[in-house]
Amino acid sequence: MILKICGITNPADASAAIEGGATALGFNFYARSPRYIAPHNAAEIASPPGVRRVGVFVDEDRGRVEEIAGIASLDVVQLHGDETPDDYPASVAVWKAVRVTERFDSSQYDGWPAEALLLDGPAAELYGGAGRTFDWRLAGVSSRRIILAGGLDASNVAEAIALVRPWGVDACSRIESAPGKKDHKKMTEFLQAARAADRS
Repeated sequence: MILKICGITNPADASAAIEGGATALGFNFYARSPRYIAPHNAAEIASPPGVRRVGVFVDEDRGRVEEIAGIASLDVVQLHGDETPDDYPASVAVWKAVRVTERFDSSQYDGWPAEALLLDGPAAELYGGAGRTFDWRLAGVSSRRIILAGGLDASNVAEAIALVRPWGVDACSRIESAPGKKDHKKMTEFLQAARAADRS
């Protein structure tokens, strides 16, 4: 299972995430986010082979997405805006982020060329770390790979995994001491809880 820590802004947090068992690191390139990181700064944060580097974007120009993907050595771009498949870059995998409401139906994304759907909670104009959960039952049965995000931490990730059996889980704001600064204890506890739930 993908264990993603999002909103990485510094090498110390990246190292702690990797040591704790994270298999993906998220870098937020949305300029209005409190977790924004410049592409060249993300490029300087090292990660070992096997840990996927994920870039968060919101309605960014396709050419700019591809440019940043090259600068920051991204493996995946996570698209949170109104992008359609025509906007997807060809050079990197895509995770399409969707805010889940009561009207959510995963089948509307059948046929979209995304590697996975990242299901997030409602959060007004905030992107990439609002800390709000949604009714996980709405994830339903999907033929798509599902990554659960939105308000996850050590206290609830096992329940979420048991209910949805997702391809991955993603934590951000609930494991921070401040926006963009991870609480290493909370982060490690989240990763341990997620791994244990995945094995059960």
